[in-house]
Amino acid sequence: MPSLHYEVHGPSDAAATVLLSSGLGGSAGFWQPQLGALVAAGHRVIAYDQRGTGRSPAALPEMYAIEDMTKDVLEILDATNTSQCHFAGHALGGLVGLQLALDAPSRIASLVLVNAWSKPNPHSARCFDARLALLGACGPRAYVEAQPIFLYPAAWAAEHAQRVTDEVDHAFAHFPGEANMRARIAALRAFDIDARLADITAPTLIAAAKDDTLVPWTCSQRLADGLSDVTLDFMPHGGHAHSVTEAEAFNRSLLDFLSRVSASAVPA
Repeated sequence: MPSLHYEVHGPSDAAATVLLSSGLGGSAGFWQPQLGALVAAGHRVIAYDQRGTGRSPAALPEMYAIEDMTKDVLEILDATNTSQCHFAGHALGGLVGLQLALDAPSRIASLVLVNAWSKPNPHSARCFDARLALLGACGPRAYVEAQPIFLYPAAWAAEHAQRVTDEVDHAFAHFPGEANMRARIAALRAFDIDARLADITAPTLIAAAKDDTLVPWTCSQRLADGLSDVTLDFMPHGGHAHSVTEAEAFNRSLLDFLSRVSASAVPA
């Protein structure tokens, strides 16, 4: 059994399995707005807490890499007898999906990349520099207090102030430790598979919000330009976590994509 916390939802005999991989926070709970819709559509769904976060505690090595996160996913697929999955990843989770599509393409039926990227960019680097400086100078509480600024549009965060406060309190109570956070950020900052995009052939939904303040939407456009089988879903607003803030619209796009991919995979 993998030394990771994972959850399996939906019918055990479902024709398709969707594996959900979250961003820097690492928690399966990020995908709560999608779980009900996916299960209602008949999918078997796997969500997990990434190594060194949430209910998957572990000390991470300094040279921790996206490839290590990919091996964790393969362990979960093996432990759940999942030969192939539709892989949905948000931000860092999307990087895991891209790496998995390169390392074990037969395990991927399709990819869903939400506000992801193929190589570093200077704007996101500046954001992470600021976040790491805040963590080092002021500690975890200040770090998690700043997190909603990068995740959500200002108007949405103001309208959902109590929810945001609760999320900040939860993130602080379950903070994985400074060493783990630095190792995870270093892994995502080192990720660069831009020159290998043409090697990925899985059908891919690329979802992005144009008002994402952490990852420019042009990173998603670059993914679209480099991949061979792409469906684009650009939303005008919703922020870095638009699968949360615009869940209904995101879910429609997600389910439509999965339906089309599944239909095209059935022999005539």
